[in-house]
Amino acid sequence: MSSQRVPVTVLTGFLGAGKTTLIRSLLTNAKGRRIAVIVNEFGDIGFDGSLVEDCAAGTCAPGDVVELTNGCICCTVADDFIPTMDKLLGRDRPLDAIVIETSGLALPQPLLKAFEWPGVRTRATVDGVVTVVDATALDEGRTPEHDPAPDPAREHDDPVEEVFDDQLACADLVVLSKADLVSADRLDEIERRLGNELRDGVRVVRSRSADLAPEVLIGLAAAAEDDLAARAGHHGVDEEHDHDDFDSFVVRPAAMNSAEAVRDAVLRALTVPGVLRVKGYAPVAGKPAPLVVQGVGRRVETSFARPGAGQMPGLVVIGLKELDRAAAAAALAG
Repeated sequence: MSSQRVPVTVLTGFLGAGKTTLIRSLLTNAKGRRIAVIVNEFGDIGFDGSLVEDCAAGTCAPGDVVELTNGCICCTVADDFIPTMDKLLGRDRPLDAIVIETSGLALPQPLLKAFEWPGVRTRATVDGVVTVVDATALDEGRTPEHDPAPDPAREHDDPVEEVFDDQLACADLVVLSKADLVSADRLDEIERRLGNELRDGVRVVRSRSADLAPEVLIGLAAAAEDDLAARAGHHGVDEEHDHDDFDSFVVRPAAMNSAEAVRDAVLRALTVPGVLRVKGYAPVAGKPAPLVVQGVGRRVETSFARPGAGQMPGLVVIGLKELDRAAAAAALAG
């Protein structure tokens, strides 16, 4: 039976780690494989799904890229994930693989447990959990357990740390992204520290601009749904997770004079305490298409969207619950 089940890769990793970039590379180099993609967003508007669709032609048929924006997939398994999987697995033309990109705040464990559902278990298996880790975030101390001077009072109760730890606990493969932006010595140290937190046998591979071949990510044959106890992490596989520690909202800024002005505004927003991520589409005066914006830490990447693609301008701000919404919105207003 297992040979007839569709292999599913769960792609997880914290906010801004590079999951969507990795999927785009995977689809571009699919070499004839028919791959469906489920993209999960934490926020009120979708963004990553449209980025994936731009490079899915020839690999994904219409309807094979599905975007779920109704909260994190780990909290909406019954309402969103199961019906979506049922539709994909029921297609007349069989799929070669399914890739699920979780929200950066999602826990993989409840998602893996959903593969025990009878309607899913007989038709799909978790080929592997790939956790993407931002090498620059660890190098700069933006992940709590890698902070050189952590706060002991928050050691066991930091929501960012707990999500990150759970994503590592589930991993069958860790992709250390943006490795070209960190020195070789620091990468060696980061890998050593990650190795102390991973299960035996879990590999760490370095990625420069998502340059990994599909064979590295697909074909792990982990059957992760059969090994849940070893992947429990902080929250376990049965505990409800409602993301009360995090918040998101949408800002729709007026058109700015240049891409550089947008970049500066996003950088200002990222300095607001509690802001973790800014992404979306921003209008630029005189340009036929909005600017694609992805900001995390002290890095902001921008490029103009394809004209006529129909993206609605809007920037999603994601952060801790106590973040100052007014300050972040004011920064993005320029």
